[in-house]
Amino acid sequence: MDQINRNWQELNERVERAAERAGRAPSEVAIVAVTKTRSVEEVTAALAAGVTEVGENRVQEAASKRALVKDSARWHLVGRLQRNKAAGAVAIFDVVHSVDSPRLADALDRRAAEAQRRIDVLLQINSSGASQQGGLDADLLPSLLDHMAGLEHLCVRGLMTIAAHSDSSQDVRACFRRVHELSQQHRQRGPTDLDVLSMGMSGDFEIAIEEGATLIRIGTVLFGERVSHE
Repeated sequence: MDQINRNWQELNERVERAAERAGRAPSEVAIVAVTKTRSVEEVTAALAAGVTEVGENRVQEAASKRALVKDSARWHLVGRLQRNKAAGAVAIFDVVHSVDSPRLADALDRRAAEAQRRIDVLLQINSSGASQQGGLDADLLPSLLDHMAGLEHLCVRGLMTIAAHSDSSQDVRACFRRVHELSQQHRQRGPTDLDVLSMGMSGDFEIAIEEGATLIRIGTVLFGERVSHE
């Protein structure tokens, strides 16, 4: 587990250098440690190293881990969410990154009202055109923002995207830049400023920081390559 601590320190150094290249303060960028398939021991080691934001892809996996991890970290749902899992998501997560339709937003809002909670959400934009990555088309963002303004138990904090799976850094950068520009265009449209940008994973987070990311979602760089249990 000492390796996780070393990885955390090195990751923060890379974040700092990327922020400085963009003329930004490193404090503007928060790291969400994505713990998909990782053990409770690995999660605990990451928290001990300094992680304060934990990301999971699935509601059920997050529920089992959060019940065993005694810490005050904020938990983020960074994977796709089905409407029938909305109640579970509301019970576990502090932030949902993957809202991409009025129907999903309505389901979350209804469950949050029942739980007497207010949940931070990000709207997922499909910036690459790849349907398997999820998210809504950019031209549908205004109507979704208008819809969200009427939901009392969801707080729209910003946007999320997954960049193109491409060997071209220019293609990746274009995805992040497009979403940053969208956030600037629509900042005053919703009930809150779209000041959070969840962009960048282990393979492209430095480009994302250079293009304005405020949250980066990191798994492999922190925990190492996943070990197959098949």
